[in-house]
Amino acid sequence: MRKILVTGGAGFIASSLADKLIEDPENFVVIVDNLLTGKLGRLPSKEKTNWRFIKCDVNNINDITAVMVSYSFDYVFHYAAVVGVQRTLENPVMVLQDTEGIKNVLDLSKNTGVRRVFYASSSEVYGEPTTLPQNEYTTPLNSRLPYAVVKNIGEAYCKSYKLEYDLDYTIYRFFNTYGPKQSTDFVMSRFITMALKGKDLTVFGDGQQSRTFCYVDDNITATTNCLFKDLFVNDIVNIGSDVEISMLDLANLIIKVTGSNSKVQHLPPLAEGDMKRRVPDNSKMKQLIDGELTSLEEGIKKVVELGKFK
Repeated sequence: MRKILVTGGAGFIASSLADKLIEDPENFVVIVDNLLTGKLGRLPSKEKTNWRFIKCDVNNINDITAVMVSYSFDYVFHYAAVVGVQRTLENPVMVLQDTEGIKNVLDLSKNTGVRRVFYASSSEVYGEPTTLPQNEYTTPLNSRLPYAVVKNIGEAYCKSYKLEYDLDYTIYRFFNTYGPKQSTDFVMSRFITMALKGKDLTVFGDGQQSRTFCYVDDNITATTNCLFKDLFVNDIVNIGSDVEISMLDLANLIIKVTGSNSKVQHLPPLAEGDMKRRVPDNSKMKQLIDGELTSLEEGIKKVVELGKFK
């Protein structure tokens, strides 16, 4: 039986990852989360018995040591982090403290026989793009925001622990991912929630800043196949769609798909943290997925169907 640790496992993407992992009865999954932004309602069904949740702060060495020493995991998915543009801008010191969790997880991994660590980095490390699409090796990492700096430090830790301790890793640079479990702190779920309530959808500035949006099932298929097929060991993989859309066009698409009477309202531009464009070179991700990625319109329909909206 494979023993797998998922940190931050009550979060949106990590809980979806845990759902997928426990589908295989040969996996035993331990989920840890300090519940700062994680929610117990995202945890897997209790009908499954091959998982356990432990409330734990990975930034606290005593907390995470007890868990990792007790189980001697084969694999670790380190997804725990302070997330959300506004939250990370408002709490920069809290963001910086996440470096402690990265060090704790890697130290314990190399001391307890972990075979590979999967680290959740972010497209934020690229900063304002100088070239598009953004490639894992050739695109400069120039963001200066604390969240992006911490993610970049985490990547450096992974590479350094491989060099010094031969601890294998895979780094995932996540671009915008959306799905039914996502909180309304993020643009896609916020827009859908507002549209379903008939409220105005707000965009910053002229709304021409663009992103790509990856449906969560595609993210999870790619990241779990990376484990199951033993691919991209000691490598970096962009995880995201390569179909670009402006915030204004996204708002109008959601209004159309939901059949809403909502209008688009323009707000003043954000002072920082709102990059103009972000598009991944996702050629590696496509090697991890059989078939096409979920289209944006199809993904929005799935969120509306499966999400819990009041």
